[in-house]
Amino acid sequence: MNVLLVGLGSIAKKHIMALNSIDTSFCIYALRSSINSKSFDTVYNIYTIEELNDKKIDFAIVSNPTAEHKRTIELLLPLQCPLFIEKPIYHKTNIQDIVDKIKEKKILTYVACNLRFLECLNYIKKVIISDKKILNEINVYCGSYLPEWRPNINFRDIYSVNPDMGGGVHIDLIHEIDYLYWLFGMPEETKTVFRSRSSIGIKAYDYANYCLIYNSFCASVVLNYYRKDTKRTLELVFEDETWIVDLRKNIIMSQDKIIFKSDQDIIDTYLDQMNYFVQLVKTNKKTSFNAIEDAYNVLKICLEK
Repeated sequence: MNVLLVGLGSIAKKHIMALNSIDTSFCIYALRSSINSKSFDTVYNIYTIEELNDKKIDFAIVSNPTAEHKRTIELLLPLQCPLFIEKPIYHKTNIQDIVDKIKEKKILTYVACNLRFLECLNYIKKVIISDKKILNEINVYCGSYLPEWRPNINFRDIYSVNPDMGGGVHIDLIHEIDYLYWLFGMPEETKTVFRSRSSIGIKAYDYANYCLIYNSFCASVVLNYYRKDTKRTLELVFEDETWIVDLRKNIIMSQDKIIFKSDQDIIDTYLDQMNYFVQLVKTNKKTSFNAIEDAYNVLKICLEK
């Protein structure tokens, strides 16, 4: 299969590793912006779409900076190939025309929210569908220290600190909004607080606080870039008990009792999601469980003020 990659940063390298783990026969092309761009093993650099010489591209991966996604998707549409789009789809909501074009052309899309493959969250999904436990409240927290995200790289040079490039904790950590949308659907109303006044001193938002209002419960979501002791949890306050989901440990607890535990690491979900997408392509499917219209709904929640 021929794969076209647009954007060759840290996340793209994870996708390349996943592809090579699935099948070493993938022929991977990378559309580069400069002749001086670094080369990578198993990847062929090209500098224009025309260099493909009418080769059939089986699917394309969009993994360049968020602010470039709209232009990139428009560039790829004439190829009529399935699109694996790194989250988030864009940093603004003015992409309805792109969503409409993709639906009109019936192009398969998957927006890469790998936490949907985390086994503890899939267990929650099954419980919500089958057991119909009554929820009164949800609390989501994701906090980590941005300066330590990428070792040996000055964090002030990465897109996360630059709002014009699609940076900001509210959109960088869109995974938490995405999995709530996946589990519970579109909220009836959203209230938000965005700030950038913490000690790390960046222009982009480093704190976001959401209240997603559903019919019978509210979900509170707190995101930040400045917490030194990383924490990523989901708290479900049911009618009869409270579950604490530690996403980093892939475990669900109720007081001292283990409800669910998995040895799966978050890094494993990158392979799981790529396997899922490749199978969709091979079987000629036209939709995924996180198509661009779903990601657009999540983006609208994320950016709502």
